[in-house]
Amino acid sequence: MIKLNGRGQLYVVSGPSGCGKDTIVQGLLKRRKNTWLSVSCTSRSPRPGEIDGKDYFFLTPEEFEKIINENDFLEYAKYADNYYGTPKSNIE
Repeated sequence: MIKLNGRGQLYVVSGPSGCGKDTIVQGLLKRRKNTWLSVSCTSRSPRPGEIDGKDYFFLTPEEFEKIINENDFLEYAKYADNYYGTPKSNIE
């Protein structure tokens, strides 16, 4: 948990695929009306049923690398040849 200049708290929910992150986040969002979800970016292709801007912002590897070079990710990583990251603008 990180205090953001008195503006609120930042929670990071992290874990391997299928461990229940979405269930935890959805439960928190239902219980705390003043809480919202930051949508991450990825360079992987959408899976069936995923919606751009809701599940992830789906970017090309080149778009993702441009944002890296502009230092506009709070954090990012490359996993299984795909990038994943949190845009600073979503948190600020």
